[in-house]
Amino acid sequence: MTAKSAAGAARATVYGYPRQGANRELKKAVEGYWKGRVGADALRATAAELRRGTLRQLADAGIHEVPTGHFSYYDHVLDTSVMVGAVPGRHRAAVAADPLDGYFAMARGTQEVAPLEMTKWFDTNYHYLVPELGPDTVFTADPAKQVAELAEALDLGLTARPVLLGPVTYLLLAKPAPGAPADFEPLSLLERLLPVYAAVLADLRAAGAAWVQLDEPALVQDRTAAELDAAARAYRGLGALADRPKILVASYFDRLGEALPVLAKAPVEGLALDFTGPAAGNLDGLAAVGGLPGKRLVAGVVDGRNIWINDLEKSLTTLGTLLGLADRVDVAASCSLLHVPLDTAAERDLDPQVGRWLAFARQKTAEVAALARGLAHGTGAVAGELAANRAALASRAGSPITRDPAVRARAAAVTAAETRRPQEYGDRAAAQRARLRLPLLPTTTIGSFPQTDDLRTARADLRTGRIDAAGYEERMRDAVREVIAFQEKTGLDVLVHGEPERNDMVQYFAEQLTGYLATRHGWVQSYGTRYVRPPILAGDISRPEPMTVRWTSYAQSLTDRPVKGMLTGPVTMLAWSFVRDDQPLGDTARQVALALRDEVADLEAAGTGVIQVDEPALRETLPLRAADRPAYLAWATEAFRLTTSGVRSDTQIHTHMCYAEFGDIVQAIDDLDADVISLEAARSHMQVARELAAHGYPREAGPGIYDIHSPRVPGADEAAQLLRTGLRAIPAERLWVNPDCGLKTRSWPETRESLQNLVSAARTVRAEVAAS
Repeated sequence: MTAKSAAGAARATVYGYPRQGANRELKKAVEGYWKGRVGADALRATAAELRRGTLRQLADAGIHEVPTGHFSYYDHVLDTSVMVGAVPGRHRAAVAADPLDGYFAMARGTQEVAPLEMTKWFDTNYHYLVPELGPDTVFTADPAKQVAELAEALDLGLTARPVLLGPVTYLLLAKPAPGAPADFEPLSLLERLLPVYAAVLADLRAAGAAWVQLDEPALVQDRTAAELDAAARAYRGLGALADRPKILVASYFDRLGEALPVLAKAPVEGLALDFTGPAAGNLDGLAAVGGLPGKRLVAGVVDGRNIWINDLEKSLTTLGTLLGLADRVDVAASCSLLHVPLDTAAERDLDPQVGRWLAFARQKTAEVAALARGLAHGTGAVAGELAANRAALASRAGSPITRDPAVRARAAAVTAAETRRPQEYGDRAAAQRARLRLPLLPTTTIGSFPQTDDLRTARADLRTGRIDAAGYEERMRDAVREVIAFQEKTGLDVLVHGEPERNDMVQYFAEQLTGYLATRHGWVQSYGTRYVRPPILAGDISRPEPMTVRWTSYAQSLTDRPVKGMLTGPVTMLAWSFVRDDQPLGDTARQVALALRDEVADLEAAGTGVIQVDEPALRETLPLRAADRPAYLAWATEAFRLTTSGVRSDTQIHTHMCYAEFGDIVQAIDDLDADVISLEAARSHMQVARELAAHGYPREAGPGIYDIHSPRVPGADEAAQLLRTGLRAIPAERLWVNPDCGLKTRSWPETRESLQNLVSAARTVRAEVAAS
């Protein structure tokens, strides 16, 4: 490729960047604000400095057009609700009294008022706050945040492009507000919402924006003719505005399919498309609609969701093909870099060879900039980068780290019989009742208890040598004893050891399995101020030795009540890691399942009668296109059954899922063949219980009655009422009582009171059932 063939200088850009700062400064400032240790002005100053630092980093890396508006104190969808004035009625007084406190009240709730529902952002592990809309919703424009953040970039002398969530996706992500008619659809509010977007666009133009990006990732999903017509109306209307910047409509995470011709015909100046993974089909789709003559194409050729280095030569080939399909082609990551850690340079413990295979946010911006130079000026302009990239790719492909012949042979030898429990559920249920002797409406928790400052200090002390392994173990044993004693006193029926020794439900296991790599600073936002460090799945997976047995056995030695063994399932081990991209996901899932199967067998052999294998990521990993789902669900459910099918009939297998739209996967939940499933249900008012009932789900279930993602403590009466709602869908003999999710993010005072109320509610409703 020559400079002439690139038809002008391609620009480099990205759609968003990690928000937290190199040392998670935003998390510390926000949590300090919640605790009263940091004032509002100090919080805003920290946020502003983080934004300015990000802008400077992007500009220094060679990003020609920086994004603005992607920063958030908690969630960008919640920010959009604020921008369009869609504040639920129960939060309006708090927002009017103090916009910042009201914002956090919508996100987290208060003791008096419930927060917005939370669920997963498409097929990622990022959680967003679900807008609540009804027929009486009145939208009003509030572009102050977007205008101020644009001004910050312009003041630095940078070319900036505000990034907003598009109106169609915003409405498609929304849910009917409580009390809305059963047939109400938020998308019916489109014509009411568009004038608000028009006002925001006008204000951004007046503030100096030449381009504004409107993100429409919902259009990569299967959409009805009515939804596609709504998208066409939306962009005909916005495109026809006289007072607006140029509009760039962006999609990501998959191919646009039927929506591509709709957007290609729309009177907007540009499209931003993903060309990685399943979205590579956008290349053929773009050719099929005749390209984008007269328009700008921003090509997402650097994977914004995984951490492996880009194949620069392959991407340049794709970009070269795209040159003939648009008036100009610019280069970007496939989506916001929110989904990857900040910088590989901080990972000094990684093998330098492995480090060359990885690209976090800073490295990805460098890749984008290099590809833009190569596209604009020819491959000679990036010869050094291309040579280094080829060497790193070859190093990974030929490394023994990535392949273990014994693991591959075992996975290849799996039989169909190993993926099914030999006993029917009815026979298993009878054997489990006889063994466990639980009451009606048995109570339990999901697994983790509060991760206190003392526990985190103990881990830090072990790392720095202030205590030895024996001292650390004794601190963990003290914590287990406290958790068991509390649960017994509170009256819970099936106990857990509380997981004090676990840093994270995936990382803890990854650090004990071969084939995984752990980072020290690879933080990624999950929701709000909750950050996780996804491990890196680099090679074939095996389990050298038992991982959980001694802790579960120790807890069981302290009580006569059953203690659950707690494991993270194979799909979640993949979904909440950065997975290898050099083999099918199903192959990797089978390897992880076999490693976990060994752990299940050892737990059972040690006398554990209840084993929970959590799969909260089963729904979030569901492909966005319906045509791709059957193949995924086949290997995903098989991996769970392979993990759990080797136990006796009287060993009770639990699973757990949270914060997802479960209605899409009820059949898959059934196919897992778990004896008991616990699910998030508090914020959605037991919606999942109704979905299970409509499906005819035949096994036991515990839809949660305590929302653990909020500091709010539900009263016993409120918990009892939720439980009664659950009973209208699930018979008492198959209904469990539990929180929505693990308790590690909560404080002990909240946990004590909430679980006491949960047990009280169970006893109240149990007596009602017995008397009826």
